[in-house]
Amino acid sequence: MNKLWEKNFEVNAEIERFTVGRDREMDLYLARYDVLGSMAHITMLESIGLIGRDELPLLLGELRNIYDVCERGEFVIEEGVEDVHSQVELMLTRKLGDIGKKIHSGRSRNDQVLVDLKLFTRHELMEVAEGVKVLFDELIRKSEQYKQVLMPGYTHLQVAMPSSFGLWFGAYAESLTDDMLFLQAAYKMTNRNPLGSAAGYGSSFPLNRQMTTELLGFDSMDYNVVYAQMGRGKMERNVGFALATIAGTLAKMAFDACLFNSQNFSFVRLPKECTTGSSIMPHKKNPDVFELIRAKCNKLQALPQQVTLIMNNLPVGYFRDLQIIKEVFLPAFGELKDCLQMAAYIINKIEVREDILDNPMYDPMFSVEEVNRLAAGGMPFRDAYKKVGLDIEAGTFKPNKDIRHTHEGSIGNLCNDRIQALMDLTYGAFGFDRVRKAEKQLLAMN
Repeated sequence: MNKLWEKNFEVNAEIERFTVGRDREMDLYLARYDVLGSMAHITMLESIGLIGRDELPLLLGELRNIYDVCERGEFVIEEGVEDVHSQVELMLTRKLGDIGKKIHSGRSRNDQVLVDLKLFTRHELMEVAEGVKVLFDELIRKSEQYKQVLMPGYTHLQVAMPSSFGLWFGAYAESLTDDMLFLQAAYKMTNRNPLGSAAGYGSSFPLNRQMTTELLGFDSMDYNVVYAQMGRGKMERNVGFALATIAGTLAKMAFDACLFNSQNFSFVRLPKECTTGSSIMPHKKNPDVFELIRAKCNKLQALPQQVTLIMNNLPVGYFRDLQIIKEVFLPAFGELKDCLQMAAYIINKIEVREDILDNPMYDPMFSVEEVNRLAAGGMPFRDAYKKVGLDIEAGTFKPNKDIRHTHEGSIGNLCNDRIQALMDLTYGAFGFDRVRKAEKQLLAMN
């Protein structure tokens, strides 16, 4: 196996298998970001005289070729090659000879994988944020579409008070606005440059860390080189919390939808293609997609705890334990993006029953409305409460279903425009365009 650290002895094959683990598989997630980081690094090295002016265009051109291979999904880590960093350097040296060996000056695999993880995570957070925004837009649209359709609200799974589908859809939309704040915080902590921290103690080369920060579109750098290395694991944990809070919203919404789709409720109809039948019961339409969203999102909510338990008792400096974090962290983004996409698809196509309250079993949900009407007419609240309760017990309660809620956030005043404004403000503050511009400029350099 080709190793950057190789010396003159052979490692036991079983030890090799155990220590490498799934690292080569996980490194495929990072390949194109390793190339981007290397492009910024060698551009900086040329500026301080560690790479020749005539060598830089050759290296940049070949790195762009490798980046294109990554974009086409054709990048592989060859048998006998240890990791993505080794593979990229090997591909360069095959094409350019000894020039390719110069790209590692002034950095360690520690800060190399750190910058790869930062760039990968930044990109994935952008895509998650976009997925959240798509689902949010669908929920707001449905909230407006069905804002006049009443449904029972529940506490303790008992019929409680009047609600509406406008409120139900809108509640999950507003939940996503708070989730987006978590995501934004995670993004801002991620979007800081660790490159130049080397093995965690800096370098005697006169590195220009501000230059690589700007070339890669980071907001700032992780300034203290020791802290840059301490940030490994911490970033993944903080991002994990952001993903988990989104997953919590999706899991809750999925459970509601499964409940409302059941015959006992029959409030909504899910798109046929998102349900499955039974091998024995011909009437079944099981809400499989929402059930899988619920399960996947419940699993995702364990992510920050998994990361915490792996890194929890590590002192300052790099340890191989951190390798295992990649196995739970890197695939999590794809799982959440799939769930967001599926949820947005179902919400777009979900149908709402508009005659739910024709069933007299829901009449008691208007009891509070009647208590409030009597109290507004001068009857003491406790007397009104007792009267309505006795009427319900006697079977003589006749609900008035013409309700008038006007305060902010209620059935008659959803405040969807304000919720939309909150989402737009948070989403706009990420600064994705600046990052995309920086990456595009880096890839265009000669």
